[in-house]
Amino acid sequence: MDIDDILREVDPTFHAVPQEKRNLQELTRAWIAERSAPELLPWPADGLFERVNDSIKRQIEKVEEMTGDMDPKTNFALIVIQTELERFKYLVRSYVRARISKIDRHTLHYLSTDALRARLSEMELAYATRHQALLHNHYLSSFLSSFPSALQNLNDSAGINMVETPDLESAVFIRLLKDTLVEGRGVDSDGAMDGRESDIVILRWADAKTLVENGSAELV
Repeated sequence: MDIDDILREVDPTFHAVPQEKRNLQELTRAWIAERSAPELLPWPADGLFERVNDSIKRQIEKVEEMTGDMDPKTNFALIVIQTELERFKYLVRSYVRARISKIDRHTLHYLSTDALRARLSEMELAYATRHQALLHNHYLSSFLSSFPSALQNLNDSAGINMVETPDLESAVFIRLLKDTLVEGRGVDSDGAMDGRESDIVILRWADAKTLVENGSAELV
């Protein structure tokens, strides 16, 4: 009897979860992409995190049901399920931390336009708004209140823009998902190449962004 037989005997529905496998793959790709991109990527709008949260809740309930059973087969299955649960939880935590880190660094930037605000989830938008309000009040009480009112705005764009933005010129690695033309800007000259599916290419994010957004490539 192998691992699959043990898990199937303890929980017959354990292997009948193609949607959960797809959720894990999508979550892993979103996590890798978010950690690799220099700017905040759009929050998944396909209900991915709702499905992942439901899956985590189901796994927690399954663990609670199986806890205390002294059957060795059940205990082994419990270890496997707990390991899978921790993997989901780690990916979710790391993904959210990567996004919060970007929001903290460039809060004003992501609140500056409707298009940028649309990249945030509702909770992220509330967090960013509150974070910026607290930061601005702290600066006012510390030193800004002594400045003329015209100099108290943190998002002043007259002359030198005070809003710090992500570095879109930083390098990223992408994997091509289909044959496509890859164009990039160099220091001395620009270049282009006929990329093949599965090729790994390093580009400036500003050049790679279009390929990622149209589904021709993914960040790695």
